[in-house]
Amino acid sequence: MQLRLFHVDAFANKIFEGNPAAVCPLATWLDDDFLRAVAAENNLSETAFLVSGDNHYELRWFTPRCEVKLCGHATLASAFVVLNILDPSLESVRFETRHSGALTVIRDGDLLSMDFPAFHPKPCATPPAGLLQALRSELSVRVLEANETYVAIYPSEDLLRNMQPDFRQLEPLHPFAVAITAPGTDVDFVSRYFAPSYGIPEDPVTGSAHCLLTPYWSQRLAKPNLHARQVSPRSGELWCELAGDRVIIRGKAVLTLRGTLSI
Repeated sequence: MQLRLFHVDAFANKIFEGNPAAVCPLATWLDDDFLRAVAAENNLSETAFLVSGDNHYELRWFTPRCEVKLCGHATLASAFVVLNILDPSLESVRFETRHSGALTVIRDGDLLSMDFPAFHPKPCATPPAGLLQALRSELSVRVLEANETYVAIYPSEDLLRNMQPDFRQLEPLHPFAVAITAPGTDVDFVSRYFAPSYGIPEDPVTGSAHCLLTPYWSQRLAKPNLHARQVSPRSGELWCELAGDRVIIRGKAVLTLRGTLSI
């Protein structure tokens, strides 16, 4: 079996930045164990699988360990492949997903604009034992939660950049992942994202996390449009907009690899 395979750096202005995702178009859906094996072989935080339908594509995302319900950077990468390689005549693409409904991506100047659900984080009355210890932070910080993600709010970007979490202590929080965020020095806010139980100790740039970070910072800063940066070692930029019960996430993408997977 020969499968087309693309690697795309999402939320990146140039190669070797942003979050690399694999995109694998399929003629029809294959066995889930096979899809997991392909994702493990790619060994990236996410592999997106596409199956073309009537005026849309079905879309699923797999980490090296399991399927996930929502993924931003691999959706951006998938839209880049569809709009620039598979069908460049299109101005937009609609993805039908199994857990997150329809996701639409449109061309927006030199950006791609994704229409995602908004998740409004609520205070976490009792953060799980060991969470802040795993983050190795001596500060008493506010913890929120939404969409199976704990969000720890810090006062400065420097604290985020210098943090060295204990991933072994974060792994038992499954199915929850952990986002940390703070005001940015030259953007509205910054963040990092950890999901070791999904095989992703630190995700370079996490579009889905901004589905809950955007509502929080939009309310805190009293503005709907926000410029964000994820300050992982690779880093990446996002332009986010709160639009009612939706979040519009904009970013760039760069193709890094085009090839064939031989099975």
